[in-house]
Amino acid sequence: MSTTITTPAAPTGVRGQTKIRTGIGPYHGDWNRATVLHLLRRATFGPTLDMVDQALDLGLEATVAELLADRPLPEPPLNLGDEDPYVPVGETWVDAIYTQNFSNKNYRRRSLAAWKIANCFAEGISAREKMVLFWQNHFGIGAQNDPRYHYRFDALLRNQAWGDFRELVKEVTIDPMMLRFLNGNQNTKQAPNENYARELLELYTIGKGPQVGTGDYTNYTEEDIFQIARVLTGWRSFGFNALNPENQIESRFVPERHDTEDKQLSYRFDEAVITNADAEEYANLIDLIFTKDEVARHICRKLYRYFVYYEITEAEEAAVIQPLADILIANDYEIKPVLESLFLSEHFYDTANLGPMIRHPYDFLLSMLKPLDFHVAISSQPAVAQHEAFYRLFAYARMMEMDPFDLPAVAGWKAYYQEPQYYRTWINANTLQRRALVANLMSKNGFNVGGFRFRIDFLEFIARLDNPSDPNVLLAQLVELLLPQSLSESQMVGLKDVLIPGLPDFEWTVEYGDYLGDPDNETKRQAVEDRLKSVFRLLFNLAEFHLS
Repeated sequence: MSTTITTPAAPTGVRGQTKIRTGIGPYHGDWNRATVLHLLRRATFGPTLDMVDQALDLGLEATVAELLADRPLPEPPLNLGDEDPYVPVGETWVDAIYTQNFSNKNYRRRSLAAWKIANCFAEGISAREKMVLFWQNHFGIGAQNDPRYHYRFDALLRNQAWGDFRELVKEVTIDPMMLRFLNGNQNTKQAPNENYARELLELYTIGKGPQVGTGDYTNYTEEDIFQIARVLTGWRSFGFNALNPENQIESRFVPERHDTEDKQLSYRFDEAVITNADAEEYANLIDLIFTKDEVARHICRKLYRYFVYYEITEAEEAAVIQPLADILIANDYEIKPVLESLFLSEHFYDTANLGPMIRHPYDFLLSMLKPLDFHVAISSQPAVAQHEAFYRLFAYARMMEMDPFDLPAVAGWKAYYQEPQYYRTWINANTLQRRALVANLMSKNGFNVGGFRFRIDFLEFIARLDNPSDPNVLLAQLVELLLPQSLSESQMVGLKDVLIPGLPDFEWTVEYGDYLGDPDNETKRQAVEDRLKSVFRLLFNLAEFHLS
């Protein structure tokens, strides 16, 4: 077998030497399978054949409209069979209290995790789940020991997936989860706590910028942080780990904890004075922050790094980031028009942007399973077994260092902010081995949970392709569907050598035809399936498979 397709230690995801000259003007190139797959890989998790065909029929503009269309929210996670005195089987636990010994908490954690993955499988042509993950990275919440809090925060992000960014920041600011996570509960007029005030500026809205003096950054000062902490005093969250049904999850303004004196901001905010407004004062503050255009540029850079590429040159700042920021400001900070402009732009489909990103664990895992109809294997089993299968997949992603309910830092995952590595931080000695472990597992016999086996049916899948009897057509379609970049001629030769080692093409045609003529013959079935497993194992382990 050719050695030209051996996976290197780690893919680099480098864009190459091509100089990008495109901006956000509309894309007028071909709308074909390559461009469809590029858009769907970036905006959804693991596009399926049905999604690709649907998008091809819709055309570019209608597909983008579908990606950003409002649709019903998913039903909340359920109790599917655990003993819970407060939640009957088949009903949701998201507002239910805990038992005295918290015996009903663990199943809720698992239920939430399984629900998260299930939503990714059920997304269809929608960018909502990708945007929920974007916001989870943006706000960087660490684990809190109450899955009901995590559900509420996830639901908040989903409700505002591409809505009003300013309103989202307002809601997050007084959300029970955030009040606990960044010490809003401890922020009082007697002892202002600066944790949230600092991240509100540095990470969530305007960005820090280079330091230009003692306590003075490009966009705000240390004194601003202190004054903003005073503005935010008085809010508390309630209902955490509640044992009493009267103690519901909520945020509440407590007037006696709030600093009612004037707050003087620096020249960075035009010497503005924020006067007492009690429970509305935090909203007035955020309105003030959003008068600064750098807020729009900051969030557009983050969207760019998430959907396009980590490197933003001066040329891209001028040709892409600033125009997107202008669109955001013109639309009163609605995110949807920005995404629409980006997904319709010539820049998004620039050849240099096709396939240079390293897939994060959710993309890696779901790009392996969804396109190959793994959801069919899941949906054919009882609800409890489906739940356990989804939870297993969540555990695999967590093993590869992505847990959306427990981010490693308040700044999110390093892949989106830490220079110079960026996306390459997803690949290290540990995670590469774990990716290979999952790839090898799923390319063989899958996994068992609860007495049920969940595996990819490779024979069922290739039967949906144009001409699976022709090895060249078969392999070309698999590469097109699973890899963002085409393989070289020598790589394709090596891939075919795995399917039919040293044999002429007709050998596969004959062997596959024999199976089709007698599909119940286990020997014939196994012979063909084993060849396919070897091909998919190699595809899943290619360096190119780690890219998007």
